[in-house]
Amino acid sequence: MGAARGIAGSSSPEQLGCFLCLNDFEAQWFVNTINSTGGAVDVWAVEGVDKADLVESPEGHFYLPRPISAEMLTLRQKDCPPPRWP
Repeated sequence: MGAARGIAGSSSPEQLGCFLCLNDFEAQWFVNTINSTGGAVDVWAVEGVDKADLVESPEGHFYLPRPISAEMLTLRQKDCPPPRWP
């Protein structure tokens, strides 16, 4: 995340892990609704994660409570523009 704020502009992690989306619709929702970086973001696919390893946050989003190695990642979308707020 670098210097970017977390979900809804928080200054600390919402959970001790990495949020993962279960489908393309959810990924697009995060890109369009939750992106608080002020700039474009990338969307990555993660391979080798069993759904049983995911933990549901109180807000209903799933996260993996362990690091994800670079070998597990594949770039799906590059430079998704930030949301346009009215």
